[in-house]
Amino acid sequence: MKKLFAATLLVALTGCQSAYYSAMEQVGVHKRDILVDRVEETRDAQGEAQEEFRDALEQYRAVVQFDGGELDQLYERLQAEYDDSYDAAERVSDRIRSVESVAEALFEEWDEELLQYQSDRLRVQSARQLRDTKARYQSLIATMKQAEKRMQPVLLALNDNVLYLKHNLNAQAVGALKGEFANIRQNIDRLMRDMQRSIRESDAFIASMDKKR
Repeated sequence: MKKLFAATLLVALTGCQSAYYSAMEQVGVHKRDILVDRVEETRDAQGEAQEEFRDALEQYRAVVQFDGGELDQLYERLQAEYDDSYDAAERVSDRIRSVESVAEALFEEWDEELLQYQSDRLRVQSARQLRDTKARYQSLIATMKQAEKRMQPVLLALNDNVLYLKHNLNAQAVGALKGEFANIRQNIDRLMRDMQRSIRESDAFIASMDKKR
């Protein structure tokens, strides 16, 4: 417990990633473990983002199906769903950056440690494992970033429509939004597929790394 407190204090004082990794290693948590944890966090953040975007789409559907009542309340709910989707997208992007950070540190360390081997056989075996891990990681991060790219066009389109409704709380505005619904639904469907693919790749990567623990 004292070691963990000391490690946490060191991180708080330095705010430096290298100091963080060093402190975590002192309590038995290595870069490989941190990478797996961050991939899990990114996967979970993507799952949450899927839910938020689905909710935003359903609220958008409620707006375009408006048939009398308090339109301003529908607008407020749509604004809230957009805000939640935006925040969820930010969390996904933050998690992806954290995965990239620790992966870079892990592979750099691994490369350097290959030079320390006295056994050629073990060095070759470790180098092969490094190549395999890098290849799986590159596939994973590419899939994560593909899903991440899908979020921005959806957010921009949602924001346009939220703003338009805000400034035109009337039936004519609803009519204008109806014309945008099919395109937004199509983009969200693509986003859902890409995120689901990324989640599957994350699960496979985590499983492959767990085998080596």
